[in-house]
Amino acid sequence: MNAHLEMTASWMRPLAIAFAIAASVVLPARAAELVQPRQLVIDASLPEARREAQILAARRYDSFWNTGEEQFATDALAPDFMDRTLPPGRAQGVAGPLAASKFVRTAIPDLTCEIEQMIVAGDRVVTHLHFRGHFTGRFREAQGNGEAIDFIATDIYRIANGRIAENWHLEDNLTLLQQLGLVAK
Repeated sequence: MNAHLEMTASWMRPLAIAFAIAASVVLPARAAELVQPRQLVIDASLPEARREAQILAARRYDSFWNTGEEQFATDALAPDFMDRTLPPGRAQGVAGPLAASKFVRTAIPDLTCEIEQMIVAGDRVVTHLHFRGHFTGRFREAQGNGEAIDFIATDIYRIANGRIAENWHLEDNLTLLQQLGLVAK
């Protein structure tokens, strides 16, 4: 009986992974709403289904930053998602980016995010993001007066089973804080 269970388990895991990847490759009904990269660089050695699943996960997550719609983030991020450059005070896991987006959108309600570049290689996707908006809300003790916001960020996503399992990110927070009037230029 144990040999039968081991044999069943040996082919079930790859089958489950294949189904997860296939499910993530199917474009959502709202595919037109996903941000498109201006420039896309792809490792040609990647199997097509894998690279499409990785691109879709990254586009979903970057669309979350573009719109603030939580469904994009929950569709993109693995349930055990890890932020490897977690800022102080931010919750680990999926809850972290959801809270961060709400916090930033309180200050910059019209925040948008464009993908300037996307690089897909191995199990990684690197996105160079460009954020824009206007500081019309509140950020900590500062009240906005319509100041233009324009800063960049770079994310490195590790994709597993068609979802983002890990993220390393670097935002140009100095520029953002200067534009918010919290740090001198």
